[in-house]
Amino acid sequence: MHAMKKTDPDPAGNPAETPLTAEQRAEIDAVRATANQTLRPTVPALEEVLYQPLTVLDRGFVRVVDYMGDDAAIVQAARVSYGHGTKQVREDRGLIRYLMRHRHTTPFEMCEIKYHVKLPVFVARQWIRHRTANVNEYSARYSILEDEFYIPAPEHLARQSTANRQGRGEVLEADAAARVLDMLRTDATRTYANYQEMMEAHDLARELARMDLTLNVYTQWYWKIDLHNLLHFLSLRADAHAQYEIRAYADVMGDTVRRWVPYAFEAYDDYVIGGGHLSRAGLDAVRRMLSGESVTQEDSGMSPREWRELLALLDLPKKAGAGPAPD
Repeated sequence: MHAMKKTDPDPAGNPAETPLTAEQRAEIDAVRATANQTLRPTVPALEEVLYQPLTVLDRGFVRVVDYMGDDAAIVQAARVSYGHGTKQVREDRGLIRYLMRHRHTTPFEMCEIKYHVKLPVFVARQWIRHRTANVNEYSARYSILEDEFYIPAPEHLARQSTANRQGRGEVLEADAAARVLDMLRTDATRTYANYQEMMEAHDLARELARMDLTLNVYTQWYWKIDLHNLLHFLSLRADAHAQYEIRAYADVMGDTVRRWVPYAFEAYDDYVIGGGHLSRAGLDAVRRMLSGESVTQEDSGMSPREWRELLALLDLPKKAGAGPAPD
């Protein structure tokens, strides 16, 4: 399959460049070369990557194609002011941190961003569970899908986790990984050849021929979302427990959000990613620990799993009891 070969990683394992045709690159360059005058606020750091494809996985990408609002728009909405915030930058930053800390979400909904994303179908099916965005996907009923399939790097081929029913465990040995990669490439080549034959030799409708393609075939969509819901998406999909493939997209998108609304992203990073939530029982256990009491899972009122999560949050040893030693 020509498209697969030209974008495969090199022998050293380095990812290939984003598979854009010369015409697509020329179109992007032309759009980026066109300057538009506007009275609305723009963000120079985000403008630097506007329209540019940011590579994800072996042949996917994320592109920011439009956005509305900035950090000042969050402040403006919170204060319902006529300007763009306040004259004191530290006041804007402080207000944004207050809003994030106390979960006042509406002002963050005033900022929106639109992405163009190229991603494997199995990632798209996870992604679409977030129903707070506007989505328009490439139509395989109307158009023919390209012969591009996601082939994982060997280090991302792992056994089923024994501790997590929806996670990965140890990485496969070299021989097993090579065999899996061979099956993935063979199946992709075979199903795409069948897909073409169904349409060309048998005049089968595109909407039917597509059903033979494997879930690692690439699709594309435009995805527009407000900042509040985008941060929620990132909090779940950039998490270490998320599937690697969707996490790779979330990480790239997180970088674009950092460029777009640095104060909001800083607050999100501090209070959501770097912070934690405690139940009543968890808070009571922490208070008891701070008073010098040794607390165990059995007398904490928490389940074993909740207890393990609390110890991990507090970075305490995984043992039966926890608490500071008395003076």
